[in-house]
Amino acid sequence: MQTHPDSERRVALVTGGAKGIGATVCERLAAAGHQVLVADLDVAAAEAMASRLRETGGHAAALALDVGQPESIARTFEHIERDFGRCDILVNCAGIAKVFPFLDFPLDNFIATMNVNVTGTLLCAQAAARLMVRRRWGRIVNIASVAGLRAVGSGRTAYGTSKGAVIALTRQMAVELAEHGITANAVAPGPVDTPMTQALHTEQFRQEYSKAIPMNRYGTTAEIAAAVMYLVSEDASYTSGIALPVDGGFLAAGARGL
Repeated sequence: MQTHPDSERRVALVTGGAKGIGATVCERLAAAGHQVLVADLDVAAAEAMASRLRETGGHAAALALDVGQPESIARTFEHIERDFGRCDILVNCAGIAKVFPFLDFPLDNFIATMNVNVTGTLLCAQAAARLMVRRRWGRIVNIASVAGLRAVGSGRTAYGTSKGAVIALTRQMAVELAEHGITANAVAPGPVDTPMTQALHTEQFRQEYSKAIPMNRYGTTAEIAAAVMYLVSEDASYTSGIALPVDGGFLAAGARGL
C-alpha cells in the first residue's frame, strides 16, 4: 500500500468511475490506499463499484455526477468539500461518443459531445483544483484518445475534436496550475475493450483497427490504468502537460505490412 506525505488519506475522484477505464482506475487507486470517490451518471453502478472496493478492503464512496450539467458538478464538489474536506486526485474518465458521416454530422450531437467531454472536464478540473491549491499538491489526469491526435476512421467529427480539445486544455491547465503544486496530464488510449467500444466498433472495424496497431490488438483497461497511476504518483512530480499515448504503437506506425 502506498504511503503518503500527509498523515491523512488522499481523496481521489474518478468521473465515469463505474465502468470501463474509470472502474479499473478506481480499483487501482483503492489498492494504493486512496479514498476513492466513484462518480457516475449511473448511480446504481457507482454504488455497486464502491461496494466492491469496500469488500476488498478499500475506502470508497459513490457519487451521482452528470458532467454534462454544471449544476451537478457544483453539487458534487460541495458534497466533497463538506464530507471529505479535500480533493487531491482527479481522473476525468467520463465521456460520450457517437459516429456519423462528416457531411451529415448532427449539430446537437456535436454540441452534446463537446459539452460532456470538454466543458465537463474543464469544470471538474476547476472545482478540484480549487480544493487542491489549499494543500499545494494535486494530480489531474484527463482521459483523452489517440483520436485527439490523429483522425481514426470515419464518423468521429465530434469525438476526435473533443479529445483534441481535452489535450489542449490539459496543457493550459498544466501551465497555470504548476505554481500551486498541481500537475495536469492526459492519457491518450488507443482502442480499448470497454462497454463504449463494444457498442461503437463493428467486428470489421475492430479487425481493421487492430491491423493498424503494431501489437495487433486492442488494449485493456488495466494497461490504461497503469499509465494513470504513474501520473498521479509522487514519481510524476516533474511530469506535467503531456499527452501520453497508450496505444500499442498505433501513433508510431505508418504503412504496415510493406
